[in-house]
Amino acid sequence: MRILAQPARRSDKTVEKHYQDTIASPVVFDQHADLLDAATLDALKQLFPDGTAPMWGVMPGKNGANLPEIRKMGPGSWVFFSGDKRLYLGGTVALTWRSPQLAARLWDTDGDGETWEYMYALSGTRGFDIPIEEVRDLLDWKPTRNIMRFQAFKDTEADLLQSLLTLEPAQTVQPEDEEAAAQQAIADYTGPLERSAERAHRGEQAHLKRALLPGPTGECALCGRTLPAAFLIAAHIKKRAACTDDEKRDLQNIAMLACLLGCDGLYERGFITVTEGGHLQVSPLAASSPAVAQHINDHLADRTTAWWTPEREQYFAWHRAHTFRSAPAP
Repeated sequence: MRILAQPARRSDKTVEKHYQDTIASPVVFDQHADLLDAATLDALKQLFPDGTAPMWGVMPGKNGANLPEIRKMGPGSWVFFSGDKRLYLGGTVALTWRSPQLAARLWDTDGDGETWEYMYALSGTRGFDIPIEEVRDLLDWKPTRNIMRFQAFKDTEADLLQSLLTLEPAQTVQPEDEEAAAQQAIADYTGPLERSAERAHRGEQAHLKRALLPGPTGECALCGRTLPAAFLIAAHIKKRAACTDDEKRDLQNIAMLACLLGCDGLYERGFITVTEGGHLQVSPLAASSPAVAQHINDHLADRTTAWWTPEREQYFAWHRAHTFRSAPAP
């Protein structure tokens, strides 16, 4: 997945007007049919049967400075809008085209007579509120760096941003092919393990989640609840810090999906573990915290997980021996 950054500071009155005119209020195609070529108009109507879509555009920049990045944008790319030190909107690029005339009608021109002529229509827009500090930390940027121009991210940086924005991979396979797609994601991963400890961990997390979760929802390995992708993480069965490089690359077996509604924290802190065969075992120390005990009784007691396999047993065994809070010796 290619991810694009669209700077658009809404505290600027001009940007805010453009945002209200063509994002908050989607553009009606038929009102501008005179400036849309027949192929573009037909494609828009096929993609958006209701006849409207949010639209935005990018200037070519001085001496065409933005063109190399603009050429990287295409249908299926994911774009996020940023400004005032926050990421606030994202969506999928449904269609791209060039129209100085339509751009000038929608957004006028700047002081130099330029307009936002490299246009795109968005589908599946969603809002969020993410401080730029999180992006700096994620991508190992300098503390003062901001998103100042339209730019494309790919490879590891795109994977890291996908994880931060909880983006789901595009659905390009039928349900019966999902396992094959997951296996291919595992086989294809040859990325770096140790650019830095934190970036490596997050890079693996994105690849792990893509391998374990080929769709927009998934099942927690521990409580069995089916949840949206945003509430699931790829949790290491054996602590990552204790894994060898070969174990870190064993993406098929080293991790499981765990929910952020309690299960990941309980497993990480040793209040639950998985026995050989897949039965969930509860620490006797859980009873000392009524809230923890209640969550376990409601969602985890007497469960058996289908995520246990003989290949994963070595990792679950490590967790039982090194993380699980067993009863103290008499």
